[in-house]
Amino acid sequence: MDPPPGMAPVSKKVRLPPEVNRIIYVRNLPYKISADELYDIFGKYGAIRQIRKGNSNDTKGTAFVVYEDIYDAKSAVENLSGFHVAGRYLVVLYYNPKKFEKRRDQQKEREDLEKLRAKLNEAN
Repeated sequence: MDPPPGMAPVSKKVRLPPEVNRIIYVRNLPYKISADELYDIFGKYGAIRQIRKGNSNDTKGTAFVVYEDIYDAKSAVENLSGFHVAGRYLVVLYYNPKKFEKRRDQQKEREDLEKLRAKLNEAN
């Protein structure tokens, strides 16, 4: 596949940094952006396997984009970070499962703390 206009071809022999992977995490998306618009924006950089758009209150404006090829994901991150869409600048990062696990653990701790507080309030 040829690179988009204005981009140099990426050599498949280049050693990639360890944080680079096929899954990218996108923040600051317009809430009303459609799946087709996401495919149009991110599909310019390569074949996409899947796009998952956040739809709950705490995940609105975010999406995960999974590329078929790691070099396509690298190209998308390099070119779309700071890209202007409907009055917003996109934040495009490589997916880091450790960060999301940490966030999930913190959320569980908060929920457990709220349960304990509720039990204490009932006891008093």
